[in-house]
Amino acid sequence: MDKFARPPKFRARNKVHYRFAHWPIWIAVFFLAPGPLIFRLFAHGFSSTVAIWLGVVVVGTGLAGLAGQLPGVEPKPYIIHFNEDRPNPLYRRICYTLAWGELIAYAALNWIGLADAVITGKWHLQQIYSAGYFPLAGIIWLAGALGLLPRVKPSTRKEGNERRYFYSAVWIAAPAQGLLGLLWVLLPRTRLADEIKFAAFSFALAVLFVLCSRRLLPRTLPIVPEFAGQVLVD
Repeated sequence: MDKFARPPKFRARNKVHYRFAHWPIWIAVFFLAPGPLIFRLFAHGFSSTVAIWLGVVVVGTGLAGLAGQLPGVEPKPYIIHFNEDRPNPLYRRICYTLAWGELIAYAALNWIGLADAVITGKWHLQQIYSAGYFPLAGIIWLAGALGLLPRVKPSTRKEGNERRYFYSAVWIAAPAQGLLGLLWVLLPRTRLADEIKFAAFSFALAVLFVLCSRRLLPRTLPIVPEFAGQVLVD
């Protein structure tokens, strides 16, 4: 039998701490957008270019948040009733489109880079990011601009179901790459270590995918249709 999520208690306005808690999420999303720049940050450390970009992102997202133009940072939730046919605001479509591109592109390129290192015995991850990040992320961003991705469609009518696809992508990509980052720090730069990283990263992606497909992780359940008119979504 399918599982469904019961809606949370109705919330007419977002509390200040709730709004501030969502701001760092969108700082991270916009900061991570230029993938090759972020790769150089992790490979070579902080630079003036990174500092300037971070400052631009913090100021830009801060102003957008004050204007209520970031998901979760609005003074009151935009979506109060699931499955209600309302226009999806441009700021939501931009934010979630950007996030979709990063979730997919970073995970895919890291997996390709690991596979290449295991096969060839050499690392070409910087070249892979330089050549592949914007084409791959760009395709996903284009799909979002055309309204072809969950949570970025012109209408919010299917929000009660689409939210679970977005949160599943977060659950799959973020923990797996966190594990990969930890292994990168702890393991030596050897062929065997590269094989361990590749195996662990692939296994984590697969396990998290299965957990999400079985709706066993938070926010991966669809909303019960008969309760859809009583709730709001983050």
